[in-house]
Amino acid sequence: MAASGRSAPASPGPGEPEAVGLATLPGELLELILCSAGLLHTDIGSASCSCRRLREVCQGRGKVWRHLFRSRWPLLMKYYSQTESIDWFEEYKARHNAGLEAQRIVASFSKRFFAEHVPCDGFSDVETLRCSGRFFEDELMSILNMDGRKGLTLKYYAKKILYFIRQQNILRSLKKFLEQPVEQQSFLEGAVLIDQYCNPLSDICLESVQTQIGDILDKVKKVLQVKNCRHPSLSSKAGKDLLLEDVELQQQVLDAVNCVLYVQLKYRGNKADYYNPLNSYIHQVLIRRTGIPISLSVLYLTVARQLGVRLQPVNFPSHFLLRWSQVANGSSDISDYVYIDAFGNGKQLTVRECEYLIGHHVTEEFYGSVSITEVLQRMVGNLLSLGKRESSDASYQLLRDSLDLYLAMYPDNVQHLMLQARLYFHLGIWPEKVLDILQHIQALDPSQHGAVGYLVQHTLEHIERKKQDTGPEVKERSDEKHQDVQFSVGLIMKHKRYGYSCVIYGWDPTCMMGLEWIRNVGVHSLPHGPSQPFYNVLVEDGSCRYAAQENLEYNLEPQEISHWEIGHYFSEFTGTYYVANEELQVRYPGDSESTYNVVQKIYKTGKDTDATPQQQES
Repeated sequence: MAASGRSAPASPGPGEPEAVGLATLPGELLELILCSAGLLHTDIGSASCSCRRLREVCQGRGKVWRHLFRSRWPLLMKYYSQTESIDWFEEYKARHNAGLEAQRIVASFSKRFFAEHVPCDGFSDVETLRCSGRFFEDELMSILNMDGRKGLTLKYYAKKILYFIRQQNILRSLKKFLEQPVEQQSFLEGAVLIDQYCNPLSDICLESVQTQIGDILDKVKKVLQVKNCRHPSLSSKAGKDLLLEDVELQQQVLDAVNCVLYVQLKYRGNKADYYNPLNSYIHQVLIRRTGIPISLSVLYLTVARQLGVRLQPVNFPSHFLLRWSQVANGSSDISDYVYIDAFGNGKQLTVRECEYLIGHHVTEEFYGSVSITEVLQRMVGNLLSLGKRESSDASYQLLRDSLDLYLAMYPDNVQHLMLQARLYFHLGIWPEKVLDILQHIQALDPSQHGAVGYLVQHTLEHIERKKQDTGPEVKERSDEKHQDVQFSVGLIMKHKRYGYSCVIYGWDPTCMMGLEWIRNVGVHSLPHGPSQPFYNVLVEDGSCRYAAQENLEYNLEPQEISHWEIGHYFSEFTGTYYVANEELQVRYPGDSESTYNVVQKIYKTGKDTDATPQQQES
């Protein structure tokens, strides 16, 4: 009898099989068991500590930790070679720790930057990460893929951080691209980098775009084969180094390109919606089959060059063109070229017809070919012009992105540096960055002293006001001056006059806008005028508005409001209302309870199925 009072395990009797323990099984069978049992990393860690045999089976370079890593983060496996020896235990630890770091940083953003339009200062945390960038990005994607109605604030800031990280990586790739020898640069790769920078959250890669171009090439070759089955461009040896000398053979290629692009695939210049930014993004041009002269020219030139026709880009005023030499080894005479209008279905033009196209005479310099950098400069310039056309959040973002791209190519351009400083100043973001830009401008061009001095003075005043900020204004519903406020943050409303759905994220006891706004909007024509409560609302069309109380009513069919700023103010959508995040609750401490009570009354929601705001937050 053992001291513990338990009987010792009986030894097998004569003829009985000896008991087989887990540790006595073959290694491959042990690996199979551990990989198929749905164990967590903590289970594997515990198993490896139990005995020497299991520690050997669960060693870092073995199948168990590889299986665990692949099951947990399958999208990361593309970064590893099948033949490479990897310590999967160390990789698992690194990814796990990166996840914790990402969660910590994302969770801190709302508290630190709730009052900021753009949390510029917070990105310094991201730039000094102590973990792998791809692991950090993967965790951000995990946050974005959470249940659609929950974690809205975490998703909001995860998206901003991911946007920043990817743009920084793309900017580095662009600078590296521009440093390459000209013969190694590609018009298509440059266009893809611009596209990626302006759309960093979209799944855009050069390989995917090249595959789509390859499909177009296959179609062109089929057309070419019907025309001339012995055409050199059809040879299996033909590639990017192919250069056709015969003009007739080149013309056959261009005819086939026109047939495929404009007849079969129906690519068109987007005359109806010319100023849509999507016309400038090469992946959207391939999807929508429409674009502007320069984006269609990049596509046309890329296809033609891979079939042996060396077209050259022409930075023609108001209408980007391509030119095709009719003489061997090129020419300095502009009349020796045919000019191709990719926006106009590949039409071939003479010098005189090019002038007819834009309606005025231009000098010979505008018919010359330009470099890849100059083509990218014009593409970015087009986006910059589009960003200037409107005063909206989307246009401001486009303006910021295009300025970043332009200054990556021309970092000492005073005009665009000044525009960047003014944009940041106007948006009230990144005042320290504004001062750095202004100092750089002053060093480049002392004649800008007047404009620089004005912005420096007002930027310093802005910084000083931020230092003196005493904290958020708190609006208690119990305050007597708020007694007329009927609605609360988180409620989904409908505008009586315009019919739009919206969610309230703030309110004032009376209209707090200036006299000019009140006059322009016609507030005085309302029965209660500007003296009634006004509400800040996020509208389903993506806009933010300031609505009078008498114009709002409860939306009896509440639905999610698709607005990019939802996560800034709310942590969850319950199906009938939005739950204010911690920062918004600080500013409107009594609204959560008020919203909950209204929802119970208006929508007759059962208390057994709808938790209180406090329960939901916990």
